[in-house]
Amino acid sequence: MKAPPPLSPLLLRLLVPVLTTILISSCSDSGTENPPTAARSGIFASNYPLAYFAETITGKPETIIFPKIDGDPAFWKPSAQDIRRLQSAELILFNGAGYEKWAPTLTLPKSRIVDTSATFQPDLLSIETATTHSHGPQGEHSHEGTAFTTWIDFSQASQQAAAVADALIENELVDPDIAKANLTMLTSTLNAIDSELAGLTAQNKSIPLVASHPIYDYLAHRYVLDIEPLVWEPDVAPDEKQWETLEKLLESHPAKWMIWENTPLPESVDRLKEMGVNSVVFNPSGNRPENGDFLSVMRSNVENMKPIFENR
Repeated sequence: MKAPPPLSPLLLRLLVPVLTTILISSCSDSGTENPPTAARSGIFASNYPLAYFAETITGKPETIIFPKIDGDPAFWKPSAQDIRRLQSAELILFNGAGYEKWAPTLTLPKSRIVDTSATFQPDLLSIETATTHSHGPQGEHSHEGTAFTTWIDFSQASQQAAAVADALIENELVDPDIAKANLTMLTSTLNAIDSELAGLTAQNKSIPLVASHPIYDYLAHRYVLDIEPLVWEPDVAPDEKQWETLEKLLESHPAKWMIWENTPLPESVDRLKEMGVNSVVFNPSGNRPENGDFLSVMRSNVENMKPIFENR
């Protein structure tokens, strides 16, 4: 059998584009083509207070993305999956005040980021000195810089909730009437807590207090409390050096109450009592609580604080 005649140059020029198109289509079908950009989905919140505000305002908690975080969300280290969810979110709610320490290392869509503390930025407080310490798996860190637990000044929490509502409405992620109605109920409750706490502390501003952590700056500033911070963990027994530091502090700052961010160890409570210092919990609730929600935690905080001021 004779070999087929070679293709003419003209026919080759006609066939090359056709063959190239077929090859490209074949590659695309096999999945080697770059995947399409992920569709935008969900509203990301960088801490639990913002997640709670967004859940309440939208009435659709299933649309709010707040990842499970072991420890303080301010010192979160997002995984690759977390980053993808962040980058594809319809809206990214930041606390601001330097809270999102992980953010500068990521490439995020700036047009979708909302700094919820921007309206009171001139009123942000600074922590001049802070000791480096660690929280379990999150490694060492310091609270030095801008104080970021903004929401425990409940007047600021109301402003942050309003910023969340405004952003949701502006980006057409919620029915405006629903958002405004839900915001009104939320801020009414926050303002009531603010008024109750302000009334509770109004006549007793000079009571010396100590705190287990340097996270109560806005609480102290708003409600005029005389708080000296330590760097103690509720679930870790203080060492002798820490007890000596407290004893020295009490010589010039004779506190009878210590504020903890969470339930302290019984042995810590007992030793404090021997020193004449009682314990009370004021949980900032930066992370989602095991029980209840943001408002129930804050109401409990106010109840916990009452013995300090009512038994004078």
